[in-house]
Amino acid sequence: MKIAFDAKRIFSSVSGLGNYSRDLVRILSEYYPENQYILISKKTSEKGKEILKRSNVSHFKTSKGTLSRQFKTGTDAQKLGADIFHGLSGELPLKWNSKSIKKVVTIHDLIFERYPEYYTWIDRKIHFWKFKKAAESADKIIAISQQTKDDIIHYLKVPESKIEVIYQGCYHAFKEEHGHEFIKEVKEKFQLPDRFILNVGTIEPRKNLLNVVKALQGTQIPLVVVGTKKPKYFQLVKKEIDKNKINAQFLTGVSMSELAVIYRLADIFIYPSFFEGFGIPVIEALFSKTVVITSNTSCLPEAGGPDSVYIDPKNHLDIQAKIKFLWENESERKRRADKGFDFVQKFNDEPIANELMNLYQKIIS
Repeated sequence: MKIAFDAKRIFSSVSGLGNYSRDLVRILSEYYPENQYILISKKTSEKGKEILKRSNVSHFKTSKGTLSRQFKTGTDAQKLGADIFHGLSGELPLKWNSKSIKKVVTIHDLIFERYPEYYTWIDRKIHFWKFKKAAESADKIIAISQQTKDDIIHYLKVPESKIEVIYQGCYHAFKEEHGHEFIKEVKEKFQLPDRFILNVGTIEPRKNLLNVVKALQGTQIPLVVVGTKKPKYFQLVKKEIDKNKINAQFLTGVSMSELAVIYRLADIFIYPSFFEGFGIPVIEALFSKTVVITSNTSCLPEAGGPDSVYIDPKNHLDIQAKIKFLWENESERKRRADKGFDFVQKFNDEPIANELMNLYQKIIS
């Protein structure tokens, strides 16, 4: 089988959609090496270098131009003799020729519909039009959670039979053991405290870091944050930190291997997002055997499983109570972390690769 991918995010995105795209191609090429995997994009970068080293993965450079992704990548895939074209980030090309090809699109979330206040009017309209068009054009839609499937049915008016829920995994570094020397090196490099709670993700209103900071008021519990800062919201968070003398540090320039160690060193991982399509940091923490506190909303209970601790993300006093409960109970942290590690095995590479390949074979046959 020859499978072509819209590879823009593989080479351009450092987090979220990029990680999903790189991992999907990586696990397919590993567990189904007999197939050919073609990455179609205008350019490559260091971000996708590891994948391109694989003998069954190749890159095809599509035409230059503002709209070449929309008008060229589909026909490029057809000319290359691809059996399937997979749009990895909610979009499919608008132009195709008469040659037969099956189309799959992954839709990660419809947050722009649920939380329109986080988007401009024009961005919402463009996102909706692209997603709706892709959903209509696709032979099958992959939703990355049951929550996203429900939203696709509700907002895009797609029949349920057209959608398959296939969860995503996470980068292999989070599943590996790391040597004592490397752990020591990471701890020293980032001057990490002996005990801390960890938050990972973009520092923006939807991710809700402000309520974590409010929850830590008067506790003396150190907070470590790894994530890209959105200036306006970060200033709000920083103001709250300074006002209440919160012990907080913000890390940048963290590699995936270093991040994996930081997860393991943390006593608690906290992810109080108002809404997610899936929430990869939650499973990164569970694979790292670190107990998780996350929101009782959207798909986060799907990712966190029965032994994570759930909070009302709008209520900083609830967040504070749950943090204190775990911070002061080592045996409870360990019990929940061990149970969480058992639960997260369902997000391992092999079962996900099998589900993806079953879907591809189903639409081909």
